Amino acid sequence: MDILLIAGLWLDGTAWDAVAAELEKLGHRPVPVTLPGQGDGATTATLDDQVAAVLAAVDEASGEPMVVGHSAACTLAWLAADARPERVAKLALIGGFPKADGQTYADFFEVKDGVMAFPGWGPFEGPDAADLDDQARESIAAGTVPVPGAVSKGVVRLSDERRYDVPVLLVCPEFTPDEAREWIAGGDLPELARAKHLDLVDIDSGHWPMFTKPAELARLLAEAAPAA
Repeated sequence: MDILLIAGLWLDGTAWDAVAAELEKLGHRPVPVTLPGQGDGATTATLDDQVAAVLAAVDEASGEPMVVGHSAACTLAWLAADARPERVAKLALIGGFPKADGQTYADFFEVKDGVMAFPGWGPFEGPDAADLDDQARESIAAGTVPVPGAVSKGVVRLSDERRYDVPVLLVCPEFTPDEAREWIAGGDLPELARAKHLDLVDIDSGHWPMFTKPAELARLLAEAAPAA
């Protein structure tokens, strides 16, 4: 089946190269999505522009695709389910959680000269980046793209409760499934708390398993993909 791959902040579609190659071996059609303002050469974009790009990929997919979001882009995958609940077969959320209606998309770091640049590895020391050696850090950092401020500060708008009917796989890298369940039970993840079909799976990696565990991540996604 078609598997749409949406990378998180600062990453373009090439972040999925290794995962995409593995998914093809497993009989699926990976579709990495390069988001407006985040690797397409544009210097500006809004959150609405990025949502539109994801929805265009959903509409162009063969059949009903699985939509994969990583980190902040878990919200973009969730927005796709909200806008196209009848078209999205399943969601896979990697290392992140969907924001609720009215929340800011990803206002995590300072916006300077209109963009939120990759802040370096300092904020991610610990479980997030524990599996990244110096070479991996240099390579990933060199490929990062500043995120337009109108994306990071965009406001999430959700309107169709049929999104809760779309099956969800939560891939847990730097946190465990048990921790995620605790957060859901504690009210910290209200959107996932209302998902009617939620599975959780562990992957032994940091926050960026597409770089450090691409084959294992591809296997988990392929196993979760609904039958065509």
